[in-house]
Amino acid sequence: MPTQTPTNTAQTPNRLTIIQPDDWHIHLRDGDALATTVPHAAATFNRVICMPNLVPPIKTTQEASAYRERILQALADSDLSPSRKNAFNPRMVLYLTDNTDAKQIAHAHASGVVQAVKLYPAGATTNSAEGVTDLKNCHAVLEALQKYAMPLLVHGEVTHGNVDIFDREACFLDSVLSPLLKDFPELKVVVEHITTADAVEFVMAHGDNVAATITPQHLLFNRNHMLVGGIKPHYYCLPILKRQRHQHALIKAATSGNPKFFLGTDSAPHTTNTKENACGCAGCYSAPIAISLYANAFEQVGALDKLEGFASIFGALFYGLPVNNTHITLIKSPLTIPEHYPYFDNKTLTPLLAGTITTWQIQTDR
Repeated sequence: MPTQTPTNTAQTPNRLTIIQPDDWHIHLRDGDALATTVPHAAATFNRVICMPNLVPPIKTTQEASAYRERILQALADSDLSPSRKNAFNPRMVLYLTDNTDAKQIAHAHASGVVQAVKLYPAGATTNSAEGVTDLKNCHAVLEALQKYAMPLLVHGEVTHGNVDIFDREACFLDSVLSPLLKDFPELKVVVEHITTADAVEFVMAHGDNVAATITPQHLLFNRNHMLVGGIKPHYYCLPILKRQRHQHALIKAATSGNPKFFLGTDSAPHTTNTKENACGCAGCYSAPIAISLYANAFEQVGALDKLEGFASIFGALFYGLPVNNTHITLIKSPLTIPEHYPYFDNKTLTPLLAGTITTWQIQTDR
């Protein structure tokens, strides 16, 4: 994998300037939701990998292109500055099913719009009912992905009823992903939102064609934060938060300077009322404050000098894209995270750590 030395062009104890970051895993949703989610993402990130698990899912290049146009229209309608609007570049993803035609991969590769294909095991997470039931059904697609060096993005969990929810990632790595990489040794794979020491070890053990994204919630929290003193629905995401030892392994990986690990927020908007009910939706909404949360996590282990590589360089290198040539500055100054954000139909979005104070805030031209 190519490397690039992080710049950290202006680092002091209270100020950090880094290359503009990208988000290699985000959920923007669709329709009226885009009026909120798109400017929240575009205020910080240049490129974003847009998840395709809409209703209905994004299965073809034509559908992906149309979705991208809706995102760009929401961006045009926002009050962001022209410079932010011009910099924002949504990269699209196709939703893999048992019936995906391998010809779609050639179309996607030629489109200049579709960046990757997403594997959701059927039933693994939000809007995954049409996901893959057996990877044997997808061999022609996987051969095409390998041919075109187009990444397969993996939601790494099995969905068998006899596997404990806290063990689903480790089981997936052993029973699904390891055999897959033996069959397709040159396939580019991103193990999304990893949550365990097992996943860190798996990614480290494989070649440069295997990488992983890590979310802010999995760096900052473990399952005690979600469960002790009462269930806290805004910490509930899939894959679910794990033990503290797994959290520590993720922090070590993210701050290691290893280019196999890079930023992917998995920011997932659900209205407050659907999070705070008897069967709350899985997902943490972090897009507006994500880079501040990552800075907090890195500072806690004395690794702010490693943030730029993780947030701004390593993902671009893995995807074979140029590193951004703009910068952002983070200031060490208290920032109160809003209790909620306005959302469509007079609803609200409650962000991760709503109402608390984060140590770092972003200073950008809007």
